[in-house]
Parts: sequence; structure tokens; C-alpha cells
Amino acid sequence: MSYQFDNEIIKEIRYEVVKRTELINVSEEEMDTMLISVVEEVVFEKTRHMHLGISDKKRLVETVFNSLRRFDILEPLLKDPDITEIMINGPDNIFIEKNGISEKTSLKFESREQLEDLIQRIVSKVNRSVNEAQPIADARLSDGSRVNVVLNPVALNGPLVTIRKFPEKPLTMEKLIESDSISNEAADFLKILVQAKYNLFICGGTGSGKTTFLNVLSNFIPSTERIITIEDSAELRLSNIANLAQMETRNANTEGIGEIPMKALIKTSLRMRPERIIVGEVRGEEALDMLQAMNTGHEGSMSTGHANSIPDMLSRLETMVLMAAPLPLEAIRKQIASSLDIMIFLSRFRDGTRKVTEICEVLGYHDGDVKLNQLYRYEEEGEDENGKVAGHLKSTGCLLQNTEKIKQYLGYFPNHPLLKI
Repeated sequence: MSYQFDNEIIKEIRYEVVKRTELINVSEEEMDTMLISVVEEVVFEKTRHMHLGISDKKRLVETVFNSLRRFDILEPLLKDPDITEIMINGPDNIFIEKNGISEKTSLKFESREQLEDLIQRIVSKVNRSVNEAQPIADARLSDGSRVNVVLNPVALNGPLVTIRKFPEKPLTMEKLIESDSISNEAADFLKILVQAKYNLFICGGTGSGKTTFLNVLSNFIPSTERIITIEDSAELRLSNIANLAQMETRNANTEGIGEIPMKALIKTSLRMRPERIIVGEVRGEEALDMLQAMNTGHEGSMSTGHANSIPDMLSRLETMVLMAAPLPLEAIRKQIASSLDIMIFLSRFRDGTRKVTEICEVLGYHDGDVKLNQLYRYEEEGEDENGKVAGHLKSTGCLLQNTEKIKQYLGYFPNHPLLKI
């Protein structure tokens, strides 16, 4: 049975380590080695009377070291590949999402100050600041995990931290097919569309897997193309693209200057000779610039948006465009219809699984509205013996109407049930 360490002994060891190392001047690369050596030395001294086993001493060394140089009590959670999300509601309430299910952990920070110290370490590494004057911040960890922080006075019961983890090895379409997130037929269809430079828009609710799916689709882009990605917080991993330019928005500093919004980055990207532009997620007025980019020679571009359905996403896009310019609704709908080719909807189910539940073709603007051609629809069939949602993503029987890009960019007509010459 492992020894349960009192917070006081951890504090005492940490204080002694800091005291012994504060005047030592070493490089960042040498710091970890030096610090571990000092921590081991202090642990040996402070626990001599405790008769600890080797494994307990090692665990105490790791605990103290993690609190000084890593992510404190969160370090084991960040290393666990099965955990996809960490949610901190103040120092005493830490939740995780594991295999799609949310659960509370027994972990607690020693104090609010300990949690706040960790937050400052995280944001400072990406040149962000968060304080009472600017209580909200987004950041990312070195492994690509996304971090959102909310402090007092906005957070009423202590600092709020949400960490969205991403797998060390990006998911592939094969893995999504294995997990029944998409059918083999629909996956083949989307692969054809990406290679034929159809403009794709992925939508869904919070935590439905939009960015993950965007990343998977990006792997179908020919490796010879020049791709520009634009995100609020860099999450995409396009490992197969050599000519890749990645850009990230920047928040204003404490004086309120220096902000670089997504809208500005989309405009800048047009001067960088992109063949495709991938926008992580549109939330506001940048939607107009994205649509215009898709409609002015940057075919094969992709983006995501938050919505409860594909029709809802179309309505949200209209609202976003209106934020940028007071255009007539007819003009906005025509712009959307001429820019987007395919819309994909993802859902997160009650068992924690994420699936593609609808794929629609955007046919164009007719009779005052954007017309859709539903190609695939998910049909739920209950639950299996393990309580997992059962069902299939099925073709509606409708064929893809706009096949010009397939002829233009592929030079041949692939064999697929939804494609007919």
C-alpha cells in the first residue's frame, strides 16, 4: 500500500528546494537535471525518519518536481492517453473525461494560490497574460493541448481551467471507421471530395469532434499543395503537408493593443499564395472573409462552426456575415451558397461517442433560400449489450449533383455509389 503524503511535508520539501536553487544559474536545458538532483537530496534528508520504500520516495520526488517544473497534480492526468479533457472548477473540484464519460477525481490543489501559480506558468509559456483586469485567456501546451482559463471576478468559486487534450498520434480515417464514427462508404466519398477540391464545412455541438475530424480530412490533401491554417489556438496537425504555413490569432495586451484577429489573418493569407485555406473555427465577422476566400480561387478550403444542425449552421453563418457588413439577406445567402459545396454534421451521443450524423451537398440559392441535397443520414437503432449507441450512417439514395470539380481536378470519375456520370 502506497504512503499518503501530508501536504505539509510536500510544502516543506518544496520550500527547501527553492531555497537551495534560487541562486543557481544554469541553462533551461540543465535546469531539470539539476532540480531533480536537489529534490532527491532534500527528500532523502526530510524523510529519513519515515522509513519509506523506494517507490514511495520516487513518487514524492515526482510530486515535488512536478509542482515546480511541470503541471503539478495534473501531470499524471496529462500523461494518461485515455483522458481527453481535464476540467478544474476551483482548487477542490477536478473532473476528467475518459472514454467519452465525465467523472470527478480525488485530486485537489493545496490552495487557490497553488492553482493560480500553475495557471501563470501555463499562460506565460505562450506569452499570454491573465489577471483580474483580463480574467479570460486561451493558451496551449507544448503537446498541442488547448487550455482555457477564467479567473476572478468572472469565476465566482475559484479559477476555472479546461484542458482539451489531443492524441499523441493524430486519428486517422481508418480509426474513425473502426469506431463506427463514420461508414466506409461515406469516408471514401469525403476522400474523393477533398482531393477534388470541394469546399467543406464541418459543424456540430461542443465536444462533437469537429477539429479532430477536420484534421482527419486534411490528411487527404495532396502533399504537394501549399496550405495555410488559421486558428485561435493552434490544434491542427497536418503531418503530410510540406509547404505548410500556420498562423494563430493574438489577443490584445494589458494596454488593449496588439490584437490580431482571425479576420486579419484570413486577409493576410490571401497574399501568401495559398492553394487551400483551413480556418479552425469561425465564430464572428471573419465568416465573410472565409466565404469570400472560398469563392475567389481557393477551392478545397475547409472550416468548422458550432451549431445544432446544418440548417442552424447556415443561419449562424448569416448572422456572422451581418456582423461584418450590413448586406441584404439575399446577397448573404447567395454568398454562402456559392462558397460552400459540402456540409458535414457531427454529434456527440449520450454514451460519449462522436459520429458523423449527416452529410449534405449545397446545391445553390433558389427561391430565397440555400438549398441542400442530403446525401447521408445517421439512423440510430438503439443500444448494444454494452450500452453503446448502435446505428448506421446510411445513404439517402440521392446522388451528388455538382460533379464538375471531380472532372476538373481528378481527371477521372471514381467508382462510388453517389457518383454517376
